[in-house]
Amino acid sequence: MNAETMTPGPTLAADVRAPLFDGPFEGSPRAAELIARIGDFLNGELAALVHEKGIDHEHSPDKATLQRVWRRSHELGFYGMTLPAQMGGLGLSLLDHVLIKESIYSSGSPLAPHVFGELSGPPRVGALARFASPMQLAKFILPVAQAEKAICFALTEAEAGSDAGAVQTQARREGDVFVLNGRKRFISGSPFADYAVLMASTSDSPERRDVSAFFVDLGQPGVEVQSGYKTMAGQSTTGDIVLTDCRVPATHLIGETGRGLALALGRIAVNRLLHCPGMVGLATVALKDARDYARTRRQFGRPIAEFQAIQHSLADMATQLAAARALMISTARQLDAGGDARADASMAKLFCSEAAFRIADAAVQIHGGEGIVQGRRVEFLFRMLRMYRVLTGTSEIQKNIIARELIGEAK
Repeated sequence: MNAETMTPGPTLAADVRAPLFDGPFEGSPRAAELIARIGDFLNGELAALVHEKGIDHEHSPDKATLQRVWRRSHELGFYGMTLPAQMGGLGLSLLDHVLIKESIYSSGSPLAPHVFGELSGPPRVGALARFASPMQLAKFILPVAQAEKAICFALTEAEAGSDAGAVQTQARREGDVFVLNGRKRFISGSPFADYAVLMASTSDSPERRDVSAFFVDLGQPGVEVQSGYKTMAGQSTTGDIVLTDCRVPATHLIGETGRGLALALGRIAVNRLLHCPGMVGLATVALKDARDYARTRRQFGRPIAEFQAIQHSLADMATQLAAARALMISTARQLDAGGDARADASMAKLFCSEAAFRIADAAVQIHGGEGIVQGRRVEFLFRMLRMYRVLTGTSEIQKNIIARELIGEAK
């Protein structure tokens, strides 16, 4: 596979950083400055690294390369910027966070998820700081925040996806340790993580759902990470965590026994929203790729961008993108203002994921035969954005939440 087909050429690399339409920047001056600096990082050092290592969206970098990216991002002040100020972060508003992440993903870089450490870095631990003991803070959270260690979040199982409380992994107390047995499935970042925030049942009764959270060292006896499969997007950043009589010190229990789901889902509205800028950014890349291809692809003696059918398709794509982006920004503002916004966050996740996939689908159609060739970025974006309709809460689950908030729980 030719890596050049998966990454933007010089013209697109410069153009992809510009907005589709002129308009005022919605965030703070500090966010605008950070976006410019991160853009230079992505299009400079990281672009050179991508070329050097032959990295593209389907050929993931090895752990040593990722560590290099994480540490350099940390040196530049980007890696932990979304953490609370007391942990060395910048105390960014949610709106600024969303806009910065959107700009990172709209760069089209295959290393975009690793600038913040999305799969294995600070975003995984920031919300845990107020529950962690001083020992846990020093051993697990700070090393992750400082790009010294990587961590993943392990909740999903074969029978526990949308029904998060149905975890079958058991944590049995034996004196000063918990003995863990079970299998976690589809855990993002697990192939290159050092630790996991892992959910396990501490209930002794099948009728009672007591799910607790633990810090687990993935290198200790009784733990095996199995990562011999890829997602439909061709990436190998996902794996299973198999626990066989894994003895975890009781001091690694996070918060109180039986409060793991509350801890995991405590910022669920924020977490749902924070998936939206990734989708919007990738959809922006798909739209720009489709627009640029339409400008240069000639049929019947002229660029296909001159055909009304293509123009209407591009117009629909741009309108859907603008609507998705507006809903994302509105929800960020509501949450920054202290609003609950549970329904709004689910609407944002639902609409952004569905609209982004429609945009990618239309981009493939505009590319025609070129759009269905593996190795073309637009073909990868089609598969990646299809996954977002399932990941982090399916569209159907988001509809359930919106309806419940709208009409209230049945009495």
